[in-house]
Amino acid sequence: MRNFEIVKNKNKFFVLSAFIIFLGIVFYFINGLQLDVEYRGGTRILIETNSEIDTNQADAVVEEALGKSVTTQSLKTYNPEDEDKMIYMLRFDIASDETLTDEERTLVYDIVAQNFDVKENGNHDMLSVSPTIGRETLLNGLKACFIASVLIVLYVTWRFSALSGFSAAITAIIALLHDVAIVFSLYTIFRLPVSEVFITAILTIIGYSLNDTIVVYDRIRENNKVMKKHVIDEVVDSSINQSLNRTINTSVTTLITVVCLYIFAAVNNISSLMEFSLPLIVGFVAGTYSSIFIASPLWMMWRKSAMRKTLKSA
Repeated sequence: MRNFEIVKNKNKFFVLSAFIIFLGIVFYFINGLQLDVEYRGGTRILIETNSEIDTNQADAVVEEALGKSVTTQSLKTYNPEDEDKMIYMLRFDIASDETLTDEERTLVYDIVAQNFDVKENGNHDMLSVSPTIGRETLLNGLKACFIASVLIVLYVTWRFSALSGFSAAITAIIALLHDVAIVFSLYTIFRLPVSEVFITAILTIIGYSLNDTIVVYDRIRENNKVMKKHVIDEVVDSSINQSLNRTINTSVTTLITVVCLYIFAAVNNISSLMEFSLPLIVGFVAGTYSSIFIASPLWMMWRKSAMRKTLKSA
């Protein structure tokens, strides 16, 4: 099997990642970050219709009536009472610092009923989230990510003490931050709304990516014992190449499943599954990439720097 010179070309991989992340930051300043109602605050209204509705027309009608920015989605799900029929819903998200008044909510129902084929006695629902609760929800999600990161540092430091565990933990966290930044770029570039599934997707990606990184670290630890006469560059390169087949095969298998889930959701217009599976696809690719091309080369650079300092002080 051919060995790829990953360590030798590490700067190229770093530059590619930096470019994508930089692009995401640029689009963040251009487009901003689109927060969904759950995080920004505002009102979500669900109205059942008899058929699928053009969201652009629904947007225009409701925005003109309210005088506020509206994001509209057309949803459909299988009817649990009759599998041959579908349930069609219009979802209006009005993200704002204040929730809609009773009069404004009634106005939305009335204007939609006047212009579209709304189902009589259908399922209608409304969710109001104050900006304070929205920010608190987002903050709690970020706290969960922070706690997960601290636990990862402690675990990797303990498990890979033979590799100078703290350096292995920090470089693993950098790789995870890389994955989160790539997914963040997806949201800013394509102006995707950050919804309630965002934190769930991020935590799933972190767990998946960390598993790949630990596989490579395990191989480095084993090779350190049998390749004592080799320089650290060769140990890391050999370890990555030995893990490459397993990592790629596992990732491709997982991606096939998640891509099929996204296609199924797209065909059936199941927005919640699409919002969850799309960042997973990007995150899993980024996680596999960072485990191979980011985490281990960064650990190697850290260890070489530490060894040089030790030699100078000796």
